[in-house]
Order: sequence, then C-alpha cells, then structure tokens
Amino acid sequence: MQLSSANWVGAIGLVLLALVVGNHPSESAHLTGTFAVDGFFQFLIKFGFQKTEKHSQKNTESDTFGYIYGNITSPTNFTVPLTLAVLDKHNFLEYYANRNNFNRDVACQRMFDKLDKVAFNSRCNKGAEADYLRRVPCPSGKLCPDEDAPGNVVAGSQFTYVISDPNVPRFWYVSLVSCYQNETTCRWHYYDYRRYHVEPPQLNFDIQLVNGNPNRQSVSFFNPLLFHFSFDRQNTLEMYLIFFVIYLVMVPMQIYAVRLQKHPVTRLFTVSLVLEFISVCLLLTHTVRYAMNGVGNEKLAIMGDIFDIFSRTSFMLILLLLAKGWAVTRLQISVSSWILLMVIWIPYCAIHVLLYIWNRTEVDIISDIDEYQTWPGWLVLACRSTMMLWFLWELRTTMKYEHSTQKLDFLLHFGASSLVWFIYLPIVAIIAVNVSPLWRYKLLLGITNSADCLAYCVMMGLLWPNRAGQYLLLTGSNYSGMDELDEFNEAPHVVHRGLGDSDSVLRVACDDDYPDDEDEIETLVLSTDDLLNSGSGDHPPTIVSTGGSKPLVLNGRSRNHL
Repeated sequence: MQLSSANWVGAIGLVLLALVVGNHPSESAHLTGTFAVDGFFQFLIKFGFQKTEKHSQKNTESDTFGYIYGNITSPTNFTVPLTLAVLDKHNFLEYYANRNNFNRDVACQRMFDKLDKVAFNSRCNKGAEADYLRRVPCPSGKLCPDEDAPGNVVAGSQFTYVISDPNVPRFWYVSLVSCYQNETTCRWHYYDYRRYHVEPPQLNFDIQLVNGNPNRQSVSFFNPLLFHFSFDRQNTLEMYLIFFVIYLVMVPMQIYAVRLQKHPVTRLFTVSLVLEFISVCLLLTHTVRYAMNGVGNEKLAIMGDIFDIFSRTSFMLILLLLAKGWAVTRLQISVSSWILLMVIWIPYCAIHVLLYIWNRTEVDIISDIDEYQTWPGWLVLACRSTMMLWFLWELRTTMKYEHSTQKLDFLLHFGASSLVWFIYLPIVAIIAVNVSPLWRYKLLLGITNSADCLAYCVMMGLLWPNRAGQYLLLTGSNYSGMDELDEFNEAPHVVHRGLGDSDSVLRVACDDDYPDDEDEIETLVLSTDDLLNSGSGDHPPTIVSTGGSKPLVLNGRSRNHL
C-alpha cells in the first residue's frame, strides 16, 4: 500500500513538473538562451535590486550597487541593431503595454515614445542621463557600441549596467525587442527580417544580475547569501537552513515514536512530516545551488513545492479525523463518514494544485500580485475557511457525546490550537495585500513555514507515546464491538453530569415489570475508556449498583448484580 501511494504521488509530481516547466520562464539570475527576431518581444527577467548605501563606491568594500552584465552576440550580420532595454517600473509599464499593437512599426514608436525623453542616446538625446538602452547584438569579442566607458564594464562582458537606488529597493525589468532607432530621423521602426534575411536570425544572450560587485567575489566581505538573489528572495536560504535543522531533529524522533506506537493516526502524521522534510530538503538544495551559480535547479524547486502541498493537505486530513473522534472517542470511523470526508478533502487538494499551476503559468510575472490575489487563490482560501467550519462542527459533535472530562479538556485545547492553524493563512493573505511586493514573498514564506512547523511540533507532542495514552486510543488493536460501543455512547439514555465529576454516569432504567422506586434504578459508573478496555481485558468490567436485580447487557453479555 505504501509503495502504491508513493508511485501515485510520484506520478502526479511528474505531470505537474511537465506542466509547469514547459510553460514558465526561468527565474534564475544567470540568463542564457536565444531571442528569435520574428518573436518581436521577449521579456527576460524581473529582478529586485537592494538599496544603495549613501557612501557606496565602485570597486570598494562599500560597493552596494546592483550590476547587470553579460554578452549578446549573433552569428548573423544585422543591417541595423536591435534593442536591449533595462527599465525601472515607472518607465517599463507603458513600454510593456504597447508591445501588442498589430502594426509593429506603430508598436515600436509607442513603446519608446516616453523613453525618448529620458533615455540617453549619443545622437538623438545627448542631454538625458538615464542609461536604459543598448544596441545589440554586440560585435564578437568587442564591447557593445554604447559602452563609452570601458572601465565600468565587468571583465569578460560586452556591456554592464550599474544600478543605483539610494532611496529604496526597486524592481528592474530586462527585455529584448526587435525595434531600432533611425539615427537620421530618430524615429523607431520594426526590424522586419524578411527584407534582409531568408530565415529569421537569432540573438544569443548570456546575462547575469547580481546585488553586489561581481569583481569582488573573492574578497572576504563578499556575501554569497545575497549576491545572486533578487531583493525579494534574499534571506530565504537562511530560512530554509533553519527549518532543515528543525525537521532533521523531528523526523528521527517521530520515526522512533511510530515504531513504539503503531496506529494509523501516528503513521499518517509521520507520512505528513516526512513529506514536509523532503520538501524542505529539495528547496534547500535548489537554493544552495542558486546561491552558488544564480541558476539553481528549478525542477527540484517545483518538486519541493509539490511535496509541500501534499504535506499540508495530509496534515489537514489528520485534524479532520481527530475532530471526528477517531482515536479519541472511537477506534473506527464508519464507511459513510470516510466517503463524506474524501468527497470534500480530495477536491480541496485538487484546487490547491490548480492554484500552484495557475500561479506559475498564468499569472503575469510583470504584475505585483501573489498567488492569493488570483481567483484560484481566493477559491483556496474560501475552501480552507469552509474546511475550518466543518472541523469545528465535527469537533462540537464529538465533544457533545464525550463524557470524560480529561478527554473534553484535550479536545478543547486541540480545537483551539487547530483553529489557529486553519485561520492564519486567510489572515496573512489579507495582510499581504497591503505589503510591498519587495517584502511580500518573504513574509508569506516565513509565516506559512513557521506556522506549519509549529503545528507539526504540537502534533508530535500530542501523539508522543508516553502522553497520548492519557487521552487518545492509540494502543488498542482489537476493534471488535466498537460499533456497539459507539451506539451505546451516543444513545439517548446518556445523562451528562457536572463538569466537576471525573467520570461519566450512565443511568439505565428498569422495565415496567419492576417496581418504580430508587431500589430498582441501577447506576453504572463507567467511563468511555473503561468500556473500550473491557473488550480486550482478561477480567470483566466492575459494575457498581445501588440495588435491584435486573441484569445489564453489554455486547451481548449479561451479568447479574450481587
């Protein structure tokens, strides 16, 4: 059974991997690839550069500038050059919005209409100070024609942008477009390759984006934890390292616990915890490799996200099962309850996976929205809230028919802590709407991972062998007679005593054949735990009677009072 489940998870993971990788652009800080001229426009990356310190100076220990550098070449000789644009958000939005005009000449003119007023050009706009554009491809083995200060170019590169943001961190956007500027008229035109080439030519690019000076990587102050990371992703490596260490301690402890206490609840929780640990390992491996080369392994990252989804949804299943009283007031759940649970839980898992695919393939990377600001995200939050309400209803029903004050106290604390886990994500998603995109990703990642880790720690403590026996039914293996016990426990003759009593009192009235007085009323002092243990012990349960001779029948056996 375990093998088939692993194969099922692996098959789903491979399908999702194919869907996501095949439709999503790379998020690496080291970009390599080709640009086909007939494609007109290609967006390369959105990258956040850190705030530049006031006393920052190039090629010194105080250098906190951002750098974009690399090479763009082509085996084909171009009649006129194309354009590489590196823009901040203020200038990029209008440029990006005009790219879809059906008339490509008009599209080029509108895209660069605003930029003509601010972007430097040695022939058409000498008075501008903004260094946004480069003419590409660059001559093989030489600097790009717009690089008039060779000392600023990073060694081994044909062009270099130095990004300075002294006030706040900002996102910058890199793109290639098949437009060129006529040096005589200074007007922009579309490069129609059909006039000059039989086949559409291609550009080969190799571009890197970093926070810090790439010429100072060997110096002791160089920080590899920040260098290749966009500002909104900085410090994620340290975060994954912390969770890796925590789970590295928790997983062996839980494996030890499940060997001592073999029960479906502990086994299901162990599976959920191991899935989360695998997720953290995969994401940490990707992040470490990304810190080293600016590329990482996107397939590992996607698989890590998939395992994280399975871990969280399986943990929710555990909470729902405990709320229904499994291993708390009963050892088994009816078939109808299982069917209802699966009918609700499986669609929730499917919607969660849909959100992940939608976020990576359909949400425009240019936008500043996160996954919970899309309609699949709203649907997931709504489903999570619905599952929370269902959890509370099931927990209330279980508490209604439980008579052990010790278990009622456990259910009360369990419900309160689980409610926090259910509700934190909708609250954080609402708060994140008002948080800058430069900080939003780290906020969501930190809070969700911390909340999940805390929930796993609490659950492991509740299920620990030497504690769980106080309020959970995890040691018994004999399930015979549990249906009768459940019916007996929920029967209308059950009368609740005050909260101060330690055990529940069940009063069984005699038939009409017996005198209706106090001597003919039998009182059975018996807790739910005693009922459950009576089925597997060697000795019959002790029955305390106040009088009378009518036998009390339990599980088909009768016992006369002495």
